[in-house]
Amino acid sequence: MLELTYPTVTEVEPGVLAGPQRNVINPDHEAGEGSIHDDATAQKVGFRGGTVAGSYHLNLFPPLALEAFGPRWFERGSLSIYFRNATIDREPVRAYVRKPKGLADEQVDAWALRDDGLLVLEGTLSVGAPGEPPALQRIDLDAIDGAGLRILAGIRKGDLIPEQGLMVSSDYFDSRLATAAEVLPWNLPEPAGSSGLARSPWGEGRVLTPQGMENLLYRPAVESIRKRVNKSVGLFGAIELRAVNGPAFADTPYVVYGKVLAVGQSPKTEFFWYETYADDTAGRRVCEMRMLLRFMKASSPLYA
Repeated sequence: MLELTYPTVTEVEPGVLAGPQRNVINPDHEAGEGSIHDDATAQKVGFRGGTVAGSYHLNLFPPLALEAFGPRWFERGSLSIYFRNATIDREPVRAYVRKPKGLADEQVDAWALRDDGLLVLEGTLSVGAPGEPPALQRIDLDAIDGAGLRILAGIRKGDLIPEQGLMVSSDYFDSRLATAAEVLPWNLPEPAGSSGLARSPWGEGRVLTPQGMENLLYRPAVESIRKRVNKSVGLFGAIELRAVNGPAFADTPYVVYGKVLAVGQSPKTEFFWYETYADDTAGRRVCEMRMLLRFMKASSPLYA
């Protein structure tokens, strides 16, 4: 049985809000060969163990977003995050944001630290149209050189991610909520006899967590573009989620599609940036995602 959590957001120092410290779970630590979340696979490419997916860390932020910006963040908010250091199963992590000034449209810094001070992730949290780009949109993707690729040789800037009809089912959503770092009442079905106490401002729909939104917007890339990726271990490098006419709900059909923004490499990885978009069945844009996917050179026979 899932239990509700009512996280307490505190001002830990002047101008800085923090959520509770959570032992973020890696439910995929025995995912099998080829997954960076699998303990044995991750150790082969130099990690201490199977890494916690970055999208699970994003689940730390809705209580902070609600405190900073109110329910409007779920309608027209963004969370734009670059992952700096991986954590493993149940390591303590705490999320932080700068306290907003109370403007109608505003953006603040956001980050998370392991309990020993290690920077896990950093970026921005915003609502509305603050007049400045979120963290990941400050990166000049046009400057990325896509020459000399091996793992991603079959992927090009401008490649389209074909349109698909998708939804996040309650069965999947519940399986992830069971290990989520934070669960808001709005993520769950309305309890019997609650007289609407757990109902969200948007009615009876179950509001997706950031990880639920990521799953909706990630699957088209997995099912289309990754078919052209030569065998290697992949991991999330960055995620930006944007609610346009949100929230996005479980058990609701969406049309999802997108495009590749850039392809390149670093000393240890090859990577590509892409965006995906989810429209409702009336053609209205509901949410969007920008993602950086990295592929470990050390895991590929092309770099043996």
